[in-house]
Amino acid sequence: MASLERSKLIGVIDAGTNSVRFVIFKLPEFEEIASHQIRITQIVPRDGWTEHNPVEVLEAVRLCAVETCHQVEKLGFLVKDIAAIGITNQRETTVVWDKNTGEPLYNAIVWNDIRTDKTVDRVLARLPEQNHNHFRALSGLPISPYFSALKLNWLKDNVVAVRKACRERRCYAGTIDTWLVWNLTGGPQGGAFVTDVTNASRTLLMNIETLHWDPLLTKTFSVHPDMLPEIRSSSEIYGKVKDSSVLDGIPISAILGNQQASLVGQRCLKEGQAKNTYRKGCFLLYNTGTRCVQSTHGLVTTVAYQMGRNAPPIYALEGSVAVAGVAMNWLRDNLKIIKDIKDSEEIAGSVSSTGDVYFVPAFTGLYAPYWRKDARGIFCGLTSFTTKHHFVRAALEAVCFQTRDIIEAMKKDCGINLNKLHTDGIMASNSLLMQLQADLSGIPVLRTEVHEPAALGTAMAAAQANGVDLYKLEAEIRGYAGVQSHHETFLPTTTEEERNARYTKWKMAVQRSLGWAVSKKSEAMTDERYSLLASIPAGLFLATTFLMLVHSQRR
Repeated sequence: MASLERSKLIGVIDAGTNSVRFVIFKLPEFEEIASHQIRITQIVPRDGWTEHNPVEVLEAVRLCAVETCHQVEKLGFLVKDIAAIGITNQRETTVVWDKNTGEPLYNAIVWNDIRTDKTVDRVLARLPEQNHNHFRALSGLPISPYFSALKLNWLKDNVVAVRKACRERRCYAGTIDTWLVWNLTGGPQGGAFVTDVTNASRTLLMNIETLHWDPLLTKTFSVHPDMLPEIRSSSEIYGKVKDSSVLDGIPISAILGNQQASLVGQRCLKEGQAKNTYRKGCFLLYNTGTRCVQSTHGLVTTVAYQMGRNAPPIYALEGSVAVAGVAMNWLRDNLKIIKDIKDSEEIAGSVSSTGDVYFVPAFTGLYAPYWRKDARGIFCGLTSFTTKHHFVRAALEAVCFQTRDIIEAMKKDCGINLNKLHTDGIMASNSLLMQLQADLSGIPVLRTEVHEPAALGTAMAAAQANGVDLYKLEAEIRGYAGVQSHHETFLPTTTEEERNARYTKWKMAVQRSLGWAVSKKSEAMTDERYSLLASIPAGLFLATTFLMLVHSQRR
C-alpha cells in the first residue's frame, strides 16, 4: 500500500491531574486503536498543597508515546502514519522554568492547591470593597486560589529561584500545555512558547474578549508579560516535535483544556448545548456561541474553543460541583455504608425513593452557584424508617440537585432553556444516577459511549487544523459527519410538579446547611489583636475584654 493510501492516525497527549495518557485514533472514524497510561506522583508538602514534578510529567508523555507507538506497529501501522498530535491538559496547573536551561524553578502547583488563600486576601485588600468579582468583566473569572495568576504571584513571593529568574528576565511561566509544547518542539533550542485560548482563559491574566494578556491584570498580579507564552487558537500547527523521540517531526496542531476538549468531544458545538462530566466533582459547560456572557449568578465565563487563527472564539459558561464522586468515597470510607462504589447503583435502586431524605454534601462549603464557605454537610428528613439505602440514594440525588442548581443559573444568565444534557465521566456509568438526573432536571440526559471524550475532541481539533486538513469540524453541526455519534438517552419520568416540589425541598435543605462553619481569624488578625491587648494598662484589661465580648455577641 502506498504511503498516501494508508489510513491516517492522530495522536493525543492527555495530561491529567492523576495520570498521563497517549492515545492514537484512526481516521476517518476517529476509532481509538491504541493507548498507554502512566500515573503521576501527587506531591503533598502540606495539607491543602498539591504539586507535580514537571520533569516527571514530560517523561511520562515520552514513555507513553513510545509504548503506544509499539502497539500501533503491532497492528500493522507505521509511526509516520501519525499526521498530527493534539494536547489536552489539566487546567490552571502552573509551571515556572529557566528559559535558558529548561530546568523547572519549582514543582508545578496543581489547580486544586489552596496555598494562595493569603495571596487572594492581599490582592483583595487593594481593591474597592475587597470584591472577588472586581476583574470579572475583564477576565470572566473571580479572584480565586484556583487560577494561575495567584499561583505565579505566590511563586514570586516565596521562591528565591523564581524571584531571581524573573529579575534576570529568564523565567518562563505557563500551564502544562505550554510546558509540554515548549519541550517537545526544541526547548531552549527554539521551542514554541505558546498556549491556547482555553488554557489562557483560566489564568486570570487574559482579557476574555480581546484574547490577549491584559495589561491591568498582569500589573495587578505582578506578572511581567515576557514571562508569558503567546496566546494562539486551539487548532493550528504550533511546531513540530524535535526532541529525538519516537514522535520526531510530527506537528503539534491542537491544544485544549480538558473540560473544553470534552465539550468538543461530546459535539456540543451549538449555542445552548451543554455537557456535564461526573467524576469526584462535576464540571458543567454550557456553549454560549460567540456571545461572551458575564454571569451574575455565580458561574465562570470561559473560552470553549477557537478552531483556527481566523475563526471566531466560542464561549461557555462553566459551573463546578465540588462533591460528586467524593460523596460516594465518604459513604464507603468514613461511614462504611457501601463496600464498593460500584454497589451504589444497586443499593440506591433497592428503594423507590429517598424516603424524603435530602443530603447536602457541603464538606468544605458550597460552590457554584452559592459560594458559601460557611456551609457544612447535612442529612435532612430522617425518620425511624430511614436506612442506608435511603442515604446512598440521597447522595446520588445530591449530585443531580447540584447540577440542576447550575442549569438554573445558566438559564438565568443566558435566557435559554437547556433541552438536553450530554454526560461523561466515570460516575456517568451509573444508570440510576443518569435517570435521576433526567427526572430531577426535567431534561433528557444523553450518555456518550465514548470513554474519554476529551481525547476525542482534541483529536478532532488536531485533524482539522490548517496544514493538516484531514477533517472539517464544522460538519459536526450538520449531522456529525465522519464521527459516529452514539448516546444512550434517559428521558424524564416525573411531572414538572413532582420535580419542582423535590427541588424546593432541596433548596430548604441547602438553607439549613448554611452558617455552620465559623471563620477562623487569620494569624495576622490574631497577632494584631494580641499586640493591642498587650498595650492596654492592667487596670483597663478586664473592661476592654468585656466590651469586646459584648461587641462579638451583637455581631
